[in-house]
Amino acid sequence: MTDTYLTDTDIAKRYNIARPTVWRWHRERPDFPRVVRLTPGCARWKLSDLEAWEKAQATESAA
Repeated sequence: MTDTYLTDTDIAKRYNIARPTVWRWHRERPDFPRVVRLTPGCARWKLSDLEAWEKAQATESAA
């Protein structure tokens, strides 16, 4: 099974936020998934990490 990776643009669309917000979340929120540097200048996030983060957020808001 191969991992699916998303760009900052993909994440911004997924959460209806601006691209700089993706990077701010990455900087300021320790619970936000960490970026994966595939090559210099190629930053991506693993979809599975984002889905796990979403699940954790839903659990927190339900509590």
